[in-house]
Amino acid sequence: MEIPDPGFNMPDRPPRIVIDLEKLRHINCGLGRFSMHLGQELLRLAPGRFEPVFFLRPDTDRYFPAGGFDRIAVSSWKKEVFLRPLRPFVRPFLPPALIDLWHTTNQMSKYLPLDDRVPVVLTIHDLTFLHETPHDEQLRKIERKLADIQAKVDRASVIVTDSHYVANDVRAHLNLGDRPVHVVPLGLADPSPSATTRPGFLADGPFVLSVGNCLAHKNFHVLFDLLDRLPGRRLVIAGKKATPYGDFLAREIIRRGLEGRAILTGEVSDADRQWLYEHCEAFLFPSLTEGFGFPVLEAMQCGKPVFLSRTTCLPEIAAENGFYFDSFDPAAMAAAYDAGMAAQRGDPGFADRVRAHAAGYSWAETARGYLRAYESALAGNTA
Repeated sequence: MEIPDPGFNMPDRPPRIVIDLEKLRHINCGLGRFSMHLGQELLRLAPGRFEPVFFLRPDTDRYFPAGGFDRIAVSSWKKEVFLRPLRPFVRPFLPPALIDLWHTTNQMSKYLPLDDRVPVVLTIHDLTFLHETPHDEQLRKIERKLADIQAKVDRASVIVTDSHYVANDVRAHLNLGDRPVHVVPLGLADPSPSATTRPGFLADGPFVLSVGNCLAHKNFHVLFDLLDRLPGRRLVIAGKKATPYGDFLAREIIRRGLEGRAILTGEVSDADRQWLYEHCEAFLFPSLTEGFGFPVLEAMQCGKPVFLSRTTCLPEIAAENGFYFDSFDPAAMAAAYDAGMAAQRGDPGFADRVRAHAAGYSWAETARGYLRAYESALAGNTA
């Protein structure tokens, strides 16, 4: 059943809502894509509901060619580090608020409204940094990160997370007071056009795939043990490899004699990544901590069997449509893989079912979820 769109209770005019799209400057990263898709869908829903005001850099409004929004230009002097000490001095001289709500779209944003009468919706995508094994010298940096997010929480009226797992993580590690938490899953865009030829880095033959930057929490190294038990296959790990963990993986490939079978591609084009999704035998995702897990849904979008960790938000995202590694013991992983592949081969409707599951994640529904969060924040605004 479709949830009805909210109706904002503003007696004189639709509310003016600022949406922080500063991360569009990194369009090829997750936050950049989130900003683009959310902004586009909110523009479709805005007429008659609210007046969108996009906080962005002038060169990024090209992602919204039809217009339909006002702009606030990003500039360095608008960063919170400069505005915070100014607020007590300018507060008595501020005119009536020109905006009704500000949406800080990620927990790392450096921007908040100058006028502290304006309610804030804060999106916290994840607290992954708390679940990585830190070196001693990183502990102080982690404490600073958490304190910075807590300061944003203190300023916010409503919190939004991408998954129930992150919502519970936020409740456990941050002081929310009586602030409501809305869980608004992310959407899945239509797949990119696929490359027409096999990528040059991959020889002929069957392969299994994982996607993600080479960071320790991705846990890619356990796949080398599984690869030893998958004769005739190659393992492709597609994502940024110029990292300390990427260097470790490269050394492990040499130490284990897996050159040519385990392939670290580095960053790939959208077309090559789509080709890999469409032609892999299976998708493997042993990550230890995720805020959402887009690659899981992108592989399902192509009808592929997905094998993943039973950790953090991943069972929430894949539900009963994934096959799970309950242990990273090599024999247990191989048994889970063999059982899952047998189940997939024996189910004629498998590909259609996982595609339908992925199709349930839409940016249109994400935008509607954010409208409900905006309504909640505006309803609590008594300024």
